[in-house]
Amino acid sequence: MYSNETYLLEQLQESGLLTDRDIQQVQSGLKPGESVVEALIKAGIMSDEQVAQAVAVSSGMEYVDLHGFEPHHGLKTLVGLEVAQKYKIAPLGTNGSALQIVVCDPFDFETLDALPHVLQPDIEFYCSTPALIKTLQANIYGNEAIMGVPKAKNSDGSTSDDDAPVIKLVTNMLMEAFKNKASDIHVEPLEKDIRIRYRMDGVLVDVEHHPKRLHAAIIGRIKIMTGTMQLDEKRVPQDGRIQMSYNEKEIDMRVSIIPTNHGESVVMRVLDKSSLRLGLSDLGFLTDDQAAFERLITLPDGIILVTGPTGSGKTTTLYACLNFINRPDRKIITVEDPVEYELAGINQVMVKEDIGMTFAAALRAMLRQAPNIIMLGEIRDLETASIAIQASLTGHLVFSTLHTNDAPSAVARLSDIGVKPFLIASAVRAIQAQRLVRKLCGDCKTSSTLNDRELRSLGLEASQLMEATIFGPGGCAKCRQGGYRGRMSLVEIFTVDDEVRNMINQQLTTPQLRKRARELGMRTLREDGIRKVLSGMTTAEEVIEATMSDAD
Repeated sequence: MYSNETYLLEQLQESGLLTDRDIQQVQSGLKPGESVVEALIKAGIMSDEQVAQAVAVSSGMEYVDLHGFEPHHGLKTLVGLEVAQKYKIAPLGTNGSALQIVVCDPFDFETLDALPHVLQPDIEFYCSTPALIKTLQANIYGNEAIMGVPKAKNSDGSTSDDDAPVIKLVTNMLMEAFKNKASDIHVEPLEKDIRIRYRMDGVLVDVEHHPKRLHAAIIGRIKIMTGTMQLDEKRVPQDGRIQMSYNEKEIDMRVSIIPTNHGESVVMRVLDKSSLRLGLSDLGFLTDDQAAFERLITLPDGIILVTGPTGSGKTTTLYACLNFINRPDRKIITVEDPVEYELAGINQVMVKEDIGMTFAAALRAMLRQAPNIIMLGEIRDLETASIAIQASLTGHLVFSTLHTNDAPSAVARLSDIGVKPFLIASAVRAIQAQRLVRKLCGDCKTSSTLNDRELRSLGLEASQLMEATIFGPGGCAKCRQGGYRGRMSLVEIFTVDDEVRNMINQQLTTPQLRKRARELGMRTLREDGIRKVLSGMTTAEEVIEATMSDAD
């Protein structure tokens, strides 16, 4: 009941409220797990209020009689229900900038140290009995919440009107992000307020601001929703996940919290499971490129690489490939860091480097599972590359990613980490580089033209636009007046044929490989973008920005 019962009993004796005989009387009949103080109260030797008052005097904390205390509606905004229950506390109000909190155990120093981190630094503590605090919690948050009865949810996934405003605020923030197909939610403490931003179609959008005083409550609510984060830890980064439902759809979010100079900052990655069902046509392939890529990913062996910077959709492309070739007669194993989506019918392994489960270790082990197809989240070092190449040369089809700006550069990247040119030439079947651009909203895009700057940047002549269909962004409710909705890939497919293998073996430079690949028909990222501009799928501005490094 109390964290330092021995000290408390001594204080009760010194105050004249308790004798040795009283203690001996109850000690003989203690039940398993029952404290002496609890037994004294049950026996009627002392009341819980007498104990609380004695505790308050001993600790120097003011005792507050909660009988008849009428909580106002705003109290539930000061302390969330979960925090109140976890620490056995209740809010009383505010005194200037200080938050007034009532506790039942002034000697529970762990709680007293944690609350300034969980709530706010400036707190005034008061003491009362556990029973009175629980009654106050019931009056503030509602009897159903205190008794543990789950509250009904509305059909749209939002909580009922009895929920604390901060809980509703966080829940609505997550639901709105999901409804608007945001990929990330950013909760950023600034000097004077809190900024909420969503990343939609790759662009950060400022959606709302909240008073700075709500920061601790919002962060605390997010931590509670993960179920794994420490509420009282604000000095180090923390990671977790949130799982919830909306309109019978499961929402999975990866949560990252880091300390900043204005407080803890949160980024929540929305893991949209609908992307698992994407086909190759959904990624933005034009018909001829899709046919070429489908032929490559159905080869019996070799390595297929997808390259590009972080955030270019490489993992989504790999999942689409696995969906396309997944059949009951094939065994597919993946090694990922982390496993973000569960793929039906596919064996997935998560990297855990702290226990020695590295990419290389997992890859060695999975080869003993006799797979037909292997997917590696990324080739990072020579050991992983060597095992992947050996697997590809012994009858396995291997998919993986690299961080390079274009497709031919992947050859130099593999060489840089130590792979011999003859092994690259023998194992690699194709390399696809990609970037993501926003798609024009199909409901509001408008006829447009290319200006002189755009024509020069894309290397186009006005005569080439005679049969083109050029569109620009409009604005409607479906695209939040932005003119764009969804994203698609620009692709550059570098096929390794006999001539290219000879060039790799001769250790030709990347510019030489790129020049020859273009002579053999490879379209660059910018050239693929130009085709999509001329087809009315996206804009010149999007393509130019995404392919700056591709300009000749």
